[in-house]
Amino acid sequence: MKMDPTAIQVEFHFDFGSPNAYLSHRVIPDIEQRTGVKFQYVPVLIGGVFRATNNVSPMVAFEGIKNKNEYQQLETERFLRKHGITNYQRNPFFPINTLQLMRGAIAASRIGVATEYIDSVYRAMWEDKLDMGQTDIVLTALKNASFSIAEIVEACSDPAIKEQLINNTEQSVARGNFGSPTFFVGTEMFFGKDKLVDVEDEITRQLNE
Repeated sequence: MKMDPTAIQVEFHFDFGSPNAYLSHRVIPDIEQRTGVKFQYVPVLIGGVFRATNNVSPMVAFEGIKNKNEYQQLETERFLRKHGITNYQRNPFFPINTLQLMRGAIAASRIGVATEYIDSVYRAMWEDKLDMGQTDIVLTALKNASFSIAEIVEACSDPAIKEQLINNTEQSVARGNFGSPTFFVGTEMFFGKDKLVDVEDEITRQLNE
């Protein structure tokens, strides 16, 4: 007997500052449609993950390595072609401080507009190439959204929101996270956009147990 899709817990631990997390976000709906399993988006602060694990961004890790960054670009182009993503743009302000944006994701979840907020921020960051580390730009970019961005920005100063982001990040690291994007299917962890194939395979395996 096939397991009820709602019984399977799939988590996407994300930070808006990761272009690979954005690309994963673009592919996740197709996996949800094929499997019937919804991904739970868990906001974490990638800077906090890096500090806790002594990790650094690929931009830093690969600096000075001949051919490595060129290959990373080739891999990205292949991923874009495979999934028909045509509007992805490198953000000229990268890396961007995403602390307020990630607190905003938690605030948006609490008022029931997480999906709309996440979609809007990702578009602004990785399609419109905006400097979303600046509050005034965030307010302008999202002023016509279906939710109140002013309300979300104001909520970012709530100590409970700040604490939730810290807790999410610490708990994610405790489960094995060292970067973004990271996925959990139950207790099984997968890292990187290229592992989405394995994420879907694990979902299917659990569905058929």
